[in-house]
Amino acid sequence: MADLYGAGRKLLFRLDAETAHELAVWSLQRVGGLPPLLSALEKRYFPRGKSVITWGLEFPSKVGLAAGFDKNAEMIEALSVMGFGFIEAGTVTLRPQSGNPKPRLFRYPAQKALINRMGFNNHGAVVVAGRLRRLAEHRKTPGHRVPLFLNIGKNRDVEPPEAPQAYASCYEIVGPWADGAVVNVSSPNTPNLRDLQRPDHLREILLAMRQARERMSFAGPGEHPILVKIAPDLDPEELEGIAHVCRELADGMVATNTTLDHGSIPAGMDQQGGLSGAPLFEASTAVLSDLRRILGKSYPLVGVGGIDSVQSAQAKLDAGADLIQVYTGFIYGGPGFAGRLGEGIA
Repeated sequence: MADLYGAGRKLLFRLDAETAHELAVWSLQRVGGLPPLLSALEKRYFPRGKSVITWGLEFPSKVGLAAGFDKNAEMIEALSVMGFGFIEAGTVTLRPQSGNPKPRLFRYPAQKALINRMGFNNHGAVVVAGRLRRLAEHRKTPGHRVPLFLNIGKNRDVEPPEAPQAYASCYEIVGPWADGAVVNVSSPNTPNLRDLQRPDHLREILLAMRQARERMSFAGPGEHPILVKIAPDLDPEELEGIAHVCRELADGMVATNTTLDHGSIPAGMDQQGGLSGAPLFEASTAVLSDLRRILGKSYPLVGVGGIDSVQSAQAKLDAGADLIQVYTGFIYGGPGFAGRLGEGIA
């Protein structure tokens, strides 16, 4: 299996990064429609051992898949048997949008990094919700193999005053088909999006999200957690203000999104966009540790950014994460990556 992946990886890495990703989407979509193959993958990769309960949800592993890999919830069935304890799909916006011009995804194998400036390219809330509804009907069993979160953003042309309603409207459409939501106010690839991390803007967005959740008949008290994903490039005062708003109005935080600090990338190879992977580890882990200090021991935190080994995964947990997520490490590490991490930290 390792040799087969190694050969496939060499072929994929000869393609530009986004074409390779589209090929992976195509392949995993088809895997999801083949029950015998799903069963074989589940037998090989599905987490074994002690599960974790957070927000009343059962996570078979602390290792999840971060947003960005499955933007349109097209690979849920296949990804849910590949060793992940939970999946975060998206980013999804209320209306479909094509994102930024290509090329917009770049690999840096020597640095174990990626740079992306995708710009929330996605099929829109109605299409994603319909896809998840059909999946639920096809399975004829409640829920998912692992908890599913949807990462929610705003369309590029939505101005800050309209942002709370845009987030809430998107959430009301896709929310019934997931176990929770992540509010994305931290991508660097949508103009002025990070301004929505300001406590005044964030408060309005979270109030609108909570009101939307109250209107959803499926969500009882304490159900369907709303998390906030923040940037790694915040100063201490900004972080403190965001944390206090989240403690009041959100059910957890995800630390962190990609960084604008490209100091690890050779100047002649640099590209505009958010940097993920190993160079992000130190900054994202520092933010995570600061959040744990500010918010105390019991507030749920998800650590993401630069995890490429069992050691770095454990370091996130030691810094205060209850759960962790991977994305770039999965790109470079292959289909068994999440399982290896889960077994290692267990």
